[in-house]
Amino acid sequence: MAHSRMAGSQPRSSHALQGILLRSIAVVFFALMSAAMKWASEGGASLVELVFFRSAVGLPVTLAWLALGPGIGAVRTKRPGAHLLRSMIGMVSLTMLYQGLMLLPIADAVTIGFSAPAFATLLSVLVLHEKVGPHRWAAVAIGFLGVFIVARPSGSALPLAGIVYTLLGAAASAAATVTIREMSRVETHGSIVFWFFLSTTLVSGVGMLFHSAPHPPFTWALLLFGGVTGAAAQLLLTRALQVAPVSVVAPFDYTQIIWAALLGWLIWSTLPGLNTAIGAALIIASGLATAWREHRLHKDMVAATPPIE
Repeated sequence: MAHSRMAGSQPRSSHALQGILLRSIAVVFFALMSAAMKWASEGGASLVELVFFRSAVGLPVTLAWLALGPGIGAVRTKRPGAHLLRSMIGMVSLTMLYQGLMLLPIADAVTIGFSAPAFATLLSVLVLHEKVGPHRWAAVAIGFLGVFIVARPSGSALPLAGIVYTLLGAAASAAATVTIREMSRVETHGSIVFWFFLSTTLVSGVGMLFHSAPHPPFTWALLLFGGVTGAAAQLLLTRALQVAPVSVVAPFDYTQIIWAALLGWLIWSTLPGLNTAIGAALIIASGLATAWREHRLHKDMVAATPPIE
């Protein structure tokens, strides 16, 4: 009997480790995508081009994943209006976060973007009418205190516009998370991702007619690389959630801050200051406290999720 219990527990442990590994790799790819897109913008790529390559490259990858897995029929939807709303919110989030990324050091942009779970808690009260206790309100307050410290409003070396864009993007990302939580009751993850990528590709494709310009080969390569790594990260993120609980894998999202800091040092020779380190610690503590509380209450968790979708 003891042997039976041990044999049964091994797959669960193995799945948890697999989910953690997949999520950790996804986070590395998200950091690489952020760095590539920021670098491309410095090479002359416009905001519209960043958004277009992120979505246009992700669309065929998503279709291939659907064809090999649940089938193309998974994109059927019973709620086209909900998909339209989610896609509009997602486009706002993506646009704002990329604009902030273009203006801020990568580590600061990623760190502020992780305020999304705090915004999601606020929106879950306003939109889903969830009850939030003092523990979660305290976590929200700690998260926003972390953002305040990173932003350094008094004598900040960071451009105010970049901070505002990133906060707006985080808020929109939280709104997308809340919308997805509500849609997931009847819609598949594959359909949600597909319709978002299709909508964003079509809208940004129209924008490309007016905002696309010739670039050096290296800039085009960065845009393509950003699209590929973003698509790969999305698939790895999805697979991680299929093999392990959100409560197990979501805390590893925050390692993206470390990877962003490393890439910022390697590419731009910049390192996060003390304010960013302290603020990041508070934001991470806020996110983990929220995740743990929701896990204890057996609720769908407001996962951290990397800030750029």
